[in-house]
Amino acid sequence: MTFQAVIFDMDGVLIDSEPLWHQAEQHILGGLGVDFSKPPLLQSTGLTTASVIAHWYQHQPWPGPLPAQVYQRIIDFVASGITNSGSAKAGLPALLDVIAAAPLKMAVATNSPQLLLDTTLARLNIAHYFTACCHVDLVKHGKPAPDIYLLAAEKLGVAPQHCLVFEDSFAGVTAAKAAGMTVVAIPAAHEWQHSKFDIADHKIRCFTEVDFRQLAALIN
Repeated sequence: MTFQAVIFDMDGVLIDSEPLWHQAEQHILGGLGVDFSKPPLLQSTGLTTASVIAHWYQHQPWPGPLPAQVYQRIIDFVASGITNSGSAKAGLPALLDVIAAAPLKMAVATNSPQLLLDTTLARLNIAHYFTACCHVDLVKHGKPAPDIYLLAAEKLGVAPQHCLVFEDSFAGVTAAKAAGMTVVAIPAAHEWQHSKFDIADHKIRCFTEVDFRQLAALIN
C-alpha cells in the first residue's frame, strides 16, 4: 500500500494538550460537584467535549449553568492553556518536514471545535503544512464515528484507503479504521499495553520512533 495523504489527530498527537483537558474537566466539572469516581465511569480521551459533559450531566446533574455554558468554559480553559504553554509532541516538526518533502497532502481531523484547532495551529506555527483542517463542528457525529476522517479525505481529494492516520485515542483509532484508513496508534504511556489498540495497523510510543526510510518507502 502506498499513501497519498497523511491525516493527524490533534489533541495528544500534534500537541501535548491532554493534561489541559484533564485539568479543565477536574476544575470545571469537579467545581460543579461531579465525582469522577462514581459509576458509570467514563474514559473521556478522544471523545467530544459535548459527549463528556452530557454523560456527567445525565448521571450527576448539577444546578446552575447549562451544559452548553459548561462546554464553553472548558473550551476557553483549554484554549488559554494552549496559547500560554502549548508545545508540539516530540518529533513532530521533523515528521511534518519529511511528509511535506515527499510531497504528500496533510490534514488535521479533530474532535475539538474550530477555536481550539485554530489556536493550536497558530501556537505551533504549523498551519501551512495542512491542505485540510477538519474540526468537530463540521460533522454530525464526532469520533468514534468515521465522519470526520471521511470528510478529511474528501477535502484532500484522496480515497480513504490511501490515507495514513496518526491517532492517540481508542475512539480516534476506531473512527479512522471505520473510515477504511491505515492507522498508526500512539497510545498514552499508561495505555501502551492495552489490547484495545490491537485494532491499529501499527503502534509507536512517539514520533521519534518513526523510521523515516520505511515511511518514505510507504509513500513513494
